[in-house]
Amino acid sequence: MTDETEAKPQREHRNRVLKGATIITGVKNSEIAVTIRNQNSGGAELRVPLDARVPERFLLYVPVDGIGYRAVVRWRKSERIGVEFEGTEAKPAWHYG
Repeated sequence: MTDETEAKPQREHRNRVLKGATIITGVKNSEIAVTIRNQNSGGAELRVPLDARVPERFLLYVPVDGIGYRAVVRWRKSERIGVEFEGTEAKPAWHYG
């Protein structure tokens, strides 16, 4: 018998946002413009172009935050991708934003 008071791990609620961002793939000058639909400290849901080739790991640069989030893809559905943040980096020096 399990203890009903034992809470199952719950995903942190992601606040709805509408932010422009850029996936930086690691290939020089290779960027994909995306929109962040919701976000929390642990991850985000991105809207990406259907024809975009998004790698499993990338840097997600969010100009309005001034932060690059190291992201890993956790799920994909059509033009939506859920990512988990593994840390942050400073804005890439060569990025225009």
